[in-house]
This record gives sequence, C-alpha cells and structure tokens, in this order.
Amino acid sequence: MVEIHWNTADSCYVLHSSILLPVPREVVFDFFSDAFQLERITPPWLKFRVITPAPILIQAGTLIDYRLRLRGVPIRWRTEISTWDPPFSFTDRQLKGPYYLWEHLHTFGTQDGGTLVTDEVRYRVPGGRLAHWLFVGSNLTKIFTYRREQMLELFGQPRHYELPDRQRPDSVQPSTAFSGSTKRLAGQADDR
Repeated sequence: MVEIHWNTADSCYVLHSSILLPVPREVVFDFFSDAFQLERITPPWLKFRVITPAPILIQAGTLIDYRLRLRGVPIRWRTEISTWDPPFSFTDRQLKGPYYLWEHLHTFGTQDGGTLVTDEVRYRVPGGRLAHWLFVGSNLTKIFTYRREQMLELFGQPRHYELPDRQRPDSVQPSTAFSGSTKRLAGQADDR
C-alpha cells in the first residue's frame, strides 16, 4: 500500500510504501544496485530512461541522470546517491528536477524469510498543496503502486532471476552475492 501524508514539522510530504518479497535481501539489493533496473519498475507512460552511460558504479556521491515525460512534457532529472549502506539501505536525492525537495530512502530488511523493501520519500512540489491535490499525489501513488506490482512480478515467487543482457555492457558481470543468491532461488546447489 502506498501512503502519503503531510509532515508539519518538516513542511514536506512523506510517501511510504513497503512490500515483503520472498527472496533474500542480497538478491533484491543487487537488483536496486543496478540503476538501469529502475526502467523496469517505472510505468511505461513516463517514458523513463537512465541517460548516464553504463556501467554506473553505485556508491555515496554517485550522480545519475534520467529523462522522462510527464503529461508530454520532457523532464531531465539528476540524483545523487547521498547514502550507501549495502545491503541495508541507500538514499537518493534530487539535485535537479521537478521537485523542490526529493529525498528517497530505500531500506531492505529481513522478515519472515524474505526481504521487506521500504520506500520513504520526503518531497515538496512547485504549486504547493493545490498542485499536490490536483495531480502530484495521485501520480506518485500510481507510480509507486506500479513499482510494487512489478517487484511482485519479478520477485513474488522464488525463482531463477537474471538481469537482462541489454542493461549490462559485456564488461560488467553480476556481483558474486547476486549470482550465488540466484542459484539458491533456482534450487541449485550453491558452490560457495
């Protein structure tokens, strides 16, 4: 479920969404460690694309550029990975884009043998409460609902999972943690 509320103390909106996935935390975190996977979990109507060239080494201070279309209007967006604590959490914050404030904390906890993925986004919008009421709040709810649905489709049932080849240049290989986790998901022996 996606929830949005106004935080009076910080004068910003806070979006909260969480989903329990039946796969190990390392698998889910590795998926999010590949910036190009964001294209897979963002609604197609946004025409969202990562424009920073691959490979992108994610760590604190990494800058990532995107482009998207919102209601037909082209938007460029730049974020910075402001915190990076694998495989537990990371934060991206908008440096340039459509919001006055955008700080997105991603956390990955273990629960009931799976991974609890939680998104908490603090944001402020141009046009204030009226713009939020008219379209921003409903758009964000649709975007994060779509994201949840895609994560359930990708990770809802334990299975073998590979990152698509088109997202990774030939010189970049999935990390050892990801590869080992996918073997366990496929029911194969883990040779580590």
